[in-house]
Amino acid sequence: MPVKKLESTLNVLDAARQRIRNVFANGTKVYLSFSSGKDSLCMASLTYDLIRAGEIDPKQLTVTFIDEEGLYPSMVEAAERWRRNFNSVGVPFLWFCLPFKQVSVIDHLSASESWITWEPGKEDVWMRDPPEGAIMSSPYLEYPGQMNYQTFCSRAFSDGIQMVGLRTVESLTRLQAVATTDKHNIFGTFYPIYDWKDADVWLYIKQRGLEFPDIYLRLYEAGVQKNNLRLCAFFGDCGTQGLRWIAETDPQLWERIERREPNAYLVLLYWDSEMFRRSSRKRKELEADTEDRKDYRALCKDILFLHPERYNIAKDTKAKIGSWRSMFIKTYGIATDKHYKKMYEGLLYGDPKQRVLRILWTDIYGTYNTSTKEVSK
Repeated sequence: MPVKKLESTLNVLDAARQRIRNVFANGTKVYLSFSSGKDSLCMASLTYDLIRAGEIDPKQLTVTFIDEEGLYPSMVEAAERWRRNFNSVGVPFLWFCLPFKQVSVIDHLSASESWITWEPGKEDVWMRDPPEGAIMSSPYLEYPGQMNYQTFCSRAFSDGIQMVGLRTVESLTRLQAVATTDKHNIFGTFYPIYDWKDADVWLYIKQRGLEFPDIYLRLYEAGVQKNNLRLCAFFGDCGTQGLRWIAETDPQLWERIERREPNAYLVLLYWDSEMFRRSSRKRKELEADTEDRKDYRALCKDILFLHPERYNIAKDTKAKIGSWRSMFIKTYGIATDKHYKKMYEGLLYGDPKQRVLRILWTDIYGTYNTSTKEVSK
């Protein structure tokens, strides 16, 4: 779907403040989704300051924190700080430690792409103990692994507006999520800082003197580029760089991680490989000749139609194999080698949230439309 961008007369900071005021002006319940990441820190700070300034009603607000178990210590510390901050102005801070289905990029070798956070019966291998006052059960979750936390939030907080620190510059999927938001639905999800760039986030943190998780600095020191500094659970698709750092600097935490996820050692061996969709400059140089010889279109055809039984495709991805076959057929003749390579990696190394699939649809037709226009000039 094409997205039209419009210029605003407000800077992003003033616009975000006004959006938050407008949300509270509805008089409905508001749920602020906190994650300890840099974006949610900015959103929490904006909301907290407006409460202290008397511009919004704290009685409408509830802060929610989904604890994914595999979190860096500095992320847990940030959540504790902001729980104290919001409690000091009378705002409840709900700390959930529930058995959600969670994506794992490590488990695809065992034909699985998920694990269960805070799984009952596995208390002896939990990576840490739940904090005091954590919510360990919910009527919305009937059994462990029934749903992911996104589905839970959409159900548990459907009686109000969810404020989420999502920003469109981070991915095409996020841009589409904001662009397709139902503007006429008073309830649902709201993104106050959707138009902030990375520089806006870090400038706000610096100017306000906000304390942020020091794992950001450690990841930057480990070689993660500034525009890729994202925090997620240890086994998520953006967490492998952080696992390398932990293995090198915190042997006790690494021992707990390996106890929870025996395949975690694979990150140390293959972090810079197709397995985790990484590709450093050095790796590209070493594999240049091999890459040139691969026929990714033929490989995708073989996986999807000719000999799918030869490949160990994770069950979450295999369940959507019909969508992959449809895309292969409908884009045949306009997809490029670059697209087939992404298709191949998405199939073989897992796409549980269908991010690769959605992005490929847009990228293939976007490239085709652009090339068509250039030819017609």
